[in-house]
Amino acid sequence: MALAALYPHDGRRDMTGADNGRYPGAGVLYCRRPDGVPQKAAAAWLIGDPSLVVLNAHNFRNRRMETTREVADCFFQISGRNHDFESGSLRLGTPPDARSLHITDDWALLRLAKPAEGAVPQPVPDASDLAAGAGDRPVVMVSPGGHENYRGPSSIENCSIRQIDPPSEDEIRRVRHDCNDGFGGSGSGLFDPTGRLLAMQSASLSMNSRRPFDIEFHYGSALLFEGELLKAIRQEITAIAGTSRVTR
Repeated sequence: MALAALYPHDGRRDMTGADNGRYPGAGVLYCRRPDGVPQKAAAAWLIGDPSLVVLNAHNFRNRRMETTREVADCFFQISGRNHDFESGSLRLGTPPDARSLHITDDWALLRLAKPAEGAVPQPVPDASDLAAGAGDRPVVMVSPGGHENYRGPSSIENCSIRQIDPPSEDEIRRVRHDCNDGFGGSGSGLFDPTGRLLAMQSASLSMNSRRPFDIEFHYGSALLFEGELLKAIRQEITAIAGTSRVTR
């Protein structure tokens, strides 16, 4: 299975309990097949609040913004417990009239129907201080849902961001990295050596093609936590807090 890595190097290993403590909020999106059987769909993160989940928009929309999966058919799993999503809470990173989905707007937020008791959310990330341009930046890719080209149920790997592109219209930048990933690994988190969440994996060029990293033709793409994504996370946390006060 090691030969299935995207790049000739492959330092992936299974996540441990210590990793879960170092990278809190790590969860998995499960969605039901047409026959009703749940299966892993992607990584997802409890973030800023026990009721808020961040994940990729492409879990529910394709590149032409067509609906591919209903939120009601999915649930969030963290710490071995399953949690349903609040109906109608899906917030996409694309404008309402968008006709295509891009790397830098490939994000979505969902609220849980009930807070995830006993689960610690990831602190609100902010990567807006990172300088754009080329250069190696050590990171750790955390894939709580694993992916199809790795033998274990989850994986973690030391790798590098090789370039940070200029910002998009939403003031979100794409990073190009050499972290091994595969189908099902979407939503994996890229953390700096101190454990700070920087970016969320979206897709890799030539998925499952094992060859050297190339800044133009063979790299992984992730979006930084900044711009409209960061703004939306903060807005949702504020709204959840307001709802909680009213409920009490």
